[in-house]
Amino acid sequence: MPEQPKSPARISPLFVNRFKVDEAAPFKRHLNRLEVEIAREDYAGLKRVELVEPLPADNFYASFDELTERLLHTTQNNYNQQLLKQLGIRVYLDTPRYHIYYRLKGHCIRFVPSWRERVLRGFFGKLPEADTDWQPCQRLAGFSCKFIADEAGGVLLLQAEKADPQLPLLTVSHGPYDPHTLEVALYFLRYQKGRGALINLGFSGREPLADANLQKLKSWGVPLNPSNIDVIYPYVDQRGHPYCYKHEEGLCRYVKQLSGPAPELIVDVHGYVGTHAEDERVLVGMGGLPPYPRLEDLGAVETWQSGIYLQPNKRLLQGLQMVRELSEEIYLQFCTGPHQAFHLGMLGGLQLIGRSFDPREEVESMLPGEERGFLPKENVRWLPSAGANAKQRLEACKLGRQTQCLHVEIPTRIRRQIALKMKQQAFNDSLTSSGI
Repeated sequence: MPEQPKSPARISPLFVNRFKVDEAAPFKRHLNRLEVEIAREDYAGLKRVELVEPLPADNFYASFDELTERLLHTTQNNYNQQLLKQLGIRVYLDTPRYHIYYRLKGHCIRFVPSWRERVLRGFFGKLPEADTDWQPCQRLAGFSCKFIADEAGGVLLLQAEKADPQLPLLTVSHGPYDPHTLEVALYFLRYQKGRGALINLGFSGREPLADANLQKLKSWGVPLNPSNIDVIYPYVDQRGHPYCYKHEEGLCRYVKQLSGPAPELIVDVHGYVGTHAEDERVLVGMGGLPPYPRLEDLGAVETWQSGIYLQPNKRLLQGLQMVRELSEEIYLQFCTGPHQAFHLGMLGGLQLIGRSFDPREEVESMLPGEERGFLPKENVRWLPSAGANAKQRLEACKLGRQTQCLHVEIPTRIRRQIALKMKQQAFNDSLTSSGI
């Protein structure tokens, strides 16, 4: 197995900084603490805050969906809830444009989904407000794109015009929340590693606001606490169901829009924060909740006194070969039962070797009060508790091909490197097309 980093099995105090919030704003939970404080994830491009001038007339809001009561009922942040009540803020959603409006006495504030609009313009050249037909991608040669609208920002579908049905399907379930995961998916598609992709364009209500936006709000008398910004875009739908599962639970609906057979392999691309600043370990999860995989169904298994050896089967091998390009350190993590977990490292020939253990005894939280598991023995993050992955695997069972779902978590450092590479490639393409 690759040599483990020698950093201590905890977050170094050097990486821990304090959120820039009003100390008088009481809250207990930092939803984005690791992403914002430790990894310095860049969320500046997610949303833009604007003051609507002149003040709109009362009938301006008539065609919008009012979210006020839903947000007040579901928010996890008491400070933000009381702030909305204290200021008498009414919240509205312009569904087709996915704009949020705060209606206050004397002024109106608009939240614009900047990342979503930038992505849609890049592929369509405009902002579609309803379902589209398939059309050639403006951003990715040789691919077609389609937009499916919903009340939560919609979904972008991509497929190769001459798709190889044997290639994996990519999903980007948390597009805005996991920075640069879209660029990772486009990287794989560009270099013929995937047949298509399903990309969530909507927020889950948890995405943080950048400091510049918070300063604007404060100057307008709305000092929101950035710890859980679920009082802007709602965390749950009208039925009270979490939006964060929208993409996984809608898998079959989206796959049916694609040409060709259902995929045998789905690679679900996510971003995560490692246990130290230079962490480049890519983690491949196969779930910690039912339906559990069986170890013997993943390939040829040998059990030794010192651990477990796995020669992956064809489908697992295909997925591991794909993510091997991202890092020299790949780990496979999964559970075969509620108290039977596996952590296996990839060797040079794509074989896997590692150990089994009881997660109740070995998985700890990286930070107090955070549900961010890691294995102190290896000082590596632990993934299989993710519930959304189980929902995707349950939905994939309906595709009828025993589809294998790999939950791939890519650390910040690698995602940034790939985003830079894609920018450089786009620049080179521009030079080539202009004849320079």
